[in-house]
Amino acid sequence: MAVQRGRTSGRSPGSSVNTPGGWSRRDVLRVLAGAGIGAVGALRSPFPLWAELRAENPFVAAGPSASGREGAVDFDSSDQQLVAGFRWAKTEALRYAHNVAPVGPWYEAALPGRHAFCMRDVSHMSNGAQILGLQAQNKNMLRKFAAAISPSRDWCSYWEINSDDRPAPVDYQNDQHFWFNLPANFDVLNACYRQYLWTGDNDYLAGNFLSFYRHTVTDYVKKWEVGDDGLVGSRPGDGTRGIGSYNEGIDGIRVGADLVAAQYSAYRSWASIERLLGQSSGADEFDRRAQDLRQLFNRDWWDTSARRYFFALGENGRFMDLDEGSAGTLMTLPLYFGLVDPGIRTQLTIEEVARCLPISEATIASLREGLEDRTYLPDIYYRHGLSQAAYQTLIALMDPRLYRREYPEVSYTAVGNLATGLMGIAVEPASGDLQTFPQLIRETEWAVIHHVPVRANTISVRHDGNGKTRVTNESGPALRWRAGFPLGTGTLLVDGAKSKVTEAAREGIIPRRYTVVTLPAGKESVVAIE
Repeated sequence: MAVQRGRTSGRSPGSSVNTPGGWSRRDVLRVLAGAGIGAVGALRSPFPLWAELRAENPFVAAGPSASGREGAVDFDSSDQQLVAGFRWAKTEALRYAHNVAPVGPWYEAALPGRHAFCMRDVSHMSNGAQILGLQAQNKNMLRKFAAAISPSRDWCSYWEINSDDRPAPVDYQNDQHFWFNLPANFDVLNACYRQYLWTGDNDYLAGNFLSFYRHTVTDYVKKWEVGDDGLVGSRPGDGTRGIGSYNEGIDGIRVGADLVAAQYSAYRSWASIERLLGQSSGADEFDRRAQDLRQLFNRDWWDTSARRYFFALGENGRFMDLDEGSAGTLMTLPLYFGLVDPGIRTQLTIEEVARCLPISEATIASLREGLEDRTYLPDIYYRHGLSQAAYQTLIALMDPRLYRREYPEVSYTAVGNLATGLMGIAVEPASGDLQTFPQLIRETEWAVIHHVPVRANTISVRHDGNGKTRVTNESGPALRWRAGFPLGTGTLLVDGAKSKVTEAAREGIIPRRYTVVTLPAGKESVVAIE
């Protein structure tokens, strides 16, 4: 059975009867008490504690904040399952978004009722929040994490910050006694870079953000290095103030595969930021460090006899003897961040993770653990061109029967995956060009998403199958659009005229051909395969 990844307040997994998967009843009662629900009443209630918390908590029940473009995005399709899922996800996600609080603009990114946001959750939810128009929330929350990095906590930030603009008391007592999962600084750095790409906001390249990046890839790494190979990990005696993985259910992990992946992603992101700042030598150095980590992982962590990666290094410096069930929590990030070698190793790892984290119409009603890990699957599948698996997983995650569907990460990542996965909307890092790449399947004849904020523009994208795309520059300056399609025969036509075609893999993985179109403000173009 897959081990539940530790959650934003999780401690020992404990009993999970009538509680969210992987949470002890004691932990949930602590949160219920914070929401004003008595422990005695909760213990006697015939209903699941999770439902009771949601019914009683005013923050969860609060309506969406409404300013600027917040909540403007809309989606339509011939596929009514997708339409219904999007409408639920958008409404649900915006229920967690707030503008008025001591902490500033924020959205719930932790256990509902905690009134808080956690580093891992925000990092993973930020793309969906961007699509929903919550740029102010993303920037404020990520800035709070960046500003909180401190040498007194060995260059850790606060794992979780609440709406009162304080470190969440359940995870923080003082600078010597606190809860921190070591992938988090790296994860947030990568999320900040992604939000820079989406918004073009130069604040992400200055001030507290820039200080956080530099301290993370230098001082933080030096403080937490566990050997001479550059890996960061937990140290004996640190306990919960430096956990070597996001997985909190396995004792004795010094370095989890997920931590290696997060460190790799941070080095790559920092190299890109250095290049944006004109620091080419620094960029080259961290590109090299990222490549060194990638080579180390794929050389030393691959178990040739078992045909899979080792999942973690133990406290004794040796690979831990963990069963395949641990892949669900330790191998999602190596796939998510592109650490795994392409080809057969990626294929085997995806198959392994899929076995550990099954989710389908047949299994959805019985799932009780591993929900957070499953929210990474659509992105992983879409990134590798596995459109059918991505679609089925996304539909299952939006299904009303899903246990804990109200966990904020579910709705935010559903919105994000519809936009970035199904519709293939992205920003090309080097040029800032808008990119599209359709990944519709047979069940989806057409799909359209309106009012998507991308940098200084608002756009609409419509795909008719995987061979015709229409983009509208609803507002903002002229933009460059890379209209991508799967490799195949046929000429690409821009508004009926033949165009120049370039072949280049999407994110270095999916074979793709594209053409570049300039779209003036208020105009639209159609690119189709002849």
